[in-house]
Parts: sequence; structure tokens; C-alpha cells
Amino acid sequence: MGFLRKILDFYLQASFHVALSCTSLVLVTRQMFGLDGRSFIPHFVFFGTVAGYNFVKYDALARTAARRPTRRVKVIAGLSAASLCASGYFFLQLERDTQLACLVFAALTVLYTLPFFPNRKNARNWAGVKIYIVSLCWAGVTVLLPVMDADGLSHHFAEWDVYLKFIQRFVLVFVLVLIFEIIDLAKDDPHLQTVPQQIGVNRTKILGVLLLVPFYLLELLQQRVDAARLWVNLVMVMVLLLFLVFANKSKSRYYSAFWVESIPILWWGLTVLLGG
Repeated sequence: MGFLRKILDFYLQASFHVALSCTSLVLVTRQMFGLDGRSFIPHFVFFGTVAGYNFVKYDALARTAARRPTRRVKVIAGLSAASLCASGYFFLQLERDTQLACLVFAALTVLYTLPFFPNRKNARNWAGVKIYIVSLCWAGVTVLLPVMDADGLSHHFAEWDVYLKFIQRFVLVFVLVLIFEIIDLAKDDPHLQTVPQQIGVNRTKILGVLLLVPFYLLELLQQRVDAARLWVNLVMVMVLLLFLVFANKSKSRYYSAFWVESIPILWWGLTVLLGG
């Protein structure tokens, strides 16, 4: 069990799980819109997420000599560099408009991490901003990029559907981040002004529950309402509701880092199995 735990910890710390989660949402989008043609977006998103998330997590350690990086961190740094090269290769295979959009989201990631002005904090530490930046980036990368890089939408869909899916994905990620913020409440800097810090855990859970209502109902505004997708989304709402209700600051880190991050993977699996 100890060996398996080490493998799992490395898998999570190297950001492979979050990358698989993000890529799953890309595949959900491709399935929903019936996007045709070969696309390198899933490959780009997977390797780009590994590199980007590790950059965010280990940036502080890389820029300080206070602690010497461990062997594990060095291995992760090497994998991150390889992932950055791989994402660069797949980036070059994308359409020009998609590349420009990728640069916008990459710039948001850098802004989120690095302090650009002397004596100023990065965007990650701006009060209350984190959840909006993360939700915007995930929604943009997993909805807009696949659509932009595709040969075209299925005849069942139009731009209106894309806007609805973007909003729906933003709400999904927002709720997921709320769960993370509840779990991290004990260790988050009070100056971050996360949602639970501002309104309390109970009100945060109520907010998350309320957001699940438009998450589901937005599906009914599509030009073509798919019965299978309604069932899949209902399962998603129930799963999110359970994780939200039982979230608390004493939960194991695996609760959020593995199980909550697995929800998009579950969505992709249900989408494939039920045709949603």
C-alpha cells in the first residue's frame, strides 16, 4: 500500500490528474458538438495543463533559495519541461485563431502566478479573484478552443449553443473551486478572501447548490435538447451536490485533489457510455 500511495502522490503532485480532468472536459465538448476532423487540442491541453499547473505550484520554490528542491521536485520539473516542449509542438499544429486564443489564456496563467510590478502581489493573491480566473480559463480552454480549432460544428448546433456551454462550464468549474476552497479553508491565507472566507462555509455551500440549478437548466436552452445529455447532467448535479455538502476543512487532501478532480473524468465517461 505504501508503494501505491507514493505512486498516487506523485501522479497528483505532477499534475497528471488535473491534466486528465481538463482534457476530459475538452473531449466532452467535442462529443457534445459532434466536432469532426482530427484535432491536436486534447494533446495540447493535456501537456499544457501539466506544464502550466506545475509552473503555478512550484514557481515560488524555483525562485527562492530557502529550500533545496527534493529529488521528486526535480523529476517533476523535468517532466514539466518535457510537457512544455510537447505542448509547444501541438500548439504549432493548431489553427491561427486557436493559437491566439491559447496565448490569451496562457497570459492569464502567467498573470495569475508572477508579480509583474514591484511590491505587488500576483493575481493569485488578489482578494477574491482566483476563482474567477480559474473558472474563466478552464471554460475557455475546454469549450472555446475545441470549437475554434474544429472543421466546423455539427448542423445541430450554432454559436448560441457554444455561448451556453461556455457559461455552463464556467459554472461547473466555479462550483468545483468552491469545494476546493472549503477544503483549503484552514490553510489559505486570510488575505486571499476566498468565498468561504468572505461568506462562511454554510453560505458557500448554499451558493454552490444554487449554481447547480442554472448548470442543469442551461441544457434546456440548447437548440436541440438531448434526452441522454439531460440524464448525464442530472447525475453530474447529484455528484457535485454530494461532494459539496460533505466538504469540510478536515477532509483528506485526496478528497479534493483526487476525487473532486475526477468529476470531469466521470462526466466524460458517462458522455461516452450514454451518448450524452
